[in-house]
Amino acid sequence: MTQAEIKLCSLLLQEHFGEIVEKIGVHLIRTGSQPLRVIAHDTGTSLDQVKKALCVLIQHNLVIYQVHKRGVVEYEAQCSRVLRMLRYPRYIYTAKTLYSDTGELIVEELLLNGKMTMSAVVKKVADRLTETMEDGKTMDYAEVSNTFMRLADTHFVQRCPWVPATENSDPGPLPPAPILVISEKDMYLVPKLSLIGKGKRRRSSDEDATGEPKAKRSKHSTDNKEPIPDDGIYWQANLDRFHQHFRDQAIVSAVANRMDQFTFQTQTSSEIVRTMLRMSEITTPSAAPFTQPLSSNEIFRSLPVGYNISKQVLDQYLTLLADDPLEFVGKSGDSGGGMYVINLHKALGSLATATLESVVQERFGSRCARIFRLVLQKKHLEQKQVEDFAMIPAKEAKDMLYKMLSGNFISLQEIPKTPDHAPSRTFYLYTVNILSAARMLLHRCYKASTRKVSEGGSHYRIYAGYRCRGGTAPRNRGDDHSS
Repeated sequence: MTQAEIKLCSLLLQEHFGEIVEKIGVHLIRTGSQPLRVIAHDTGTSLDQVKKALCVLIQHNLVIYQVHKRGVVEYEAQCSRVLRMLRYPRYIYTAKTLYSDTGELIVEELLLNGKMTMSAVVKKVADRLTETMEDGKTMDYAEVSNTFMRLADTHFVQRCPWVPATENSDPGPLPPAPILVISEKDMYLVPKLSLIGKGKRRRSSDEDATGEPKAKRSKHSTDNKEPIPDDGIYWQANLDRFHQHFRDQAIVSAVANRMDQFTFQTQTSSEIVRTMLRMSEITTPSAAPFTQPLSSNEIFRSLPVGYNISKQVLDQYLTLLADDPLEFVGKSGDSGGGMYVINLHKALGSLATATLESVVQERFGSRCARIFRLVLQKKHLEQKQVEDFAMIPAKEAKDMLYKMLSGNFISLQEIPKTPDHAPSRTFYLYTVNILSAARMLLHRCYKASTRKVSEGGSHYRIYAGYRCRGGTAPRNRGDDHSS
């Protein structure tokens, strides 16, 4: 955990939840898991305030807890989950792109509230959509419910774990903290609700539509309160599924730039890869190295309607993709006309390498980018070999290598001939450590985001929280930036 990440987490927590929650959250990020009373003692905060702050953090999945053998409950902050708050605008914009305004507001409500029941989300979203409609038009609960079910079917929203029911005959002593469980088959199971009604518009603060005073209306609402049909079944946004969607979009874009840039008709290669990713988006876990094997016949039947290519042409494109040096698509068998998979880890590695090459070119120029690609290709090179292969004068090559070395884009490996490590008897080889360079670049992104958040203040909160205070986030920028 770097200082830049801790500082960025601190700013995000303070902007969204206030100083007390920020103090507790940053303390847990710095110290690791701790019990309740230790947190209160170390932060100098009252026990009641610590409890409330932890409730807020747990509600938004920013803190988890676990019970140890001695019955002590310890709380642990999820720094990576805090940093994902930077991507809230992109999650919401993606939902809007895929599921229109209704999907946008469903995801927004879940992100801003952490966990909600389906009935509460449907009613809140229907009310908000009704507010934006013309007079006399309202949004039906059934339409919002259908969009919610589509989000659950595609795994963009998921159920939260719940406390399993115990037998009343022998309940036994209560545990120090509830143990939450959920099975994989129930994670995306939508309860059967009969939500009948339409969205309501806001009335004046004193009277409702019937002219009834507010105090009298609130008394009636408490007396005639109906039970919630899905009480205890809470939902949350599945951020891993959104990241999987972003990854798939990046892979399709990379294939289009590489394979379809000389095609003047439809982008066939990228459309085939998009179809393969769409077929396996539910069945393939987010961290899987490969997609599920798909036969050529299955891919042909799943192509978009109206996409007129023959089975023979599809096989030719699949062979071309499998023979490409980037190895985005691989062949795993010959049954069903050929079984094909997408190598997700290889694709992500190639995308990271391309990003590093782009950064080197923008920062140091095209000649440095040539040297960087050369070292990437040859793995290890001495300075004289770099000069010869890149066809750059020795003085300029030495200066460029030093710039990239000082920027941690390349590294220098020493291989001594003798145990004394004498410079005259030591090989100095330049190499590129992709993982180290990518982490360095990510660290710089965190530092840049920290400056942006600290300078933006409450304006940034409106953008990142997406109407946290009633403003409107710029729609054309929400899908362009991520940490």
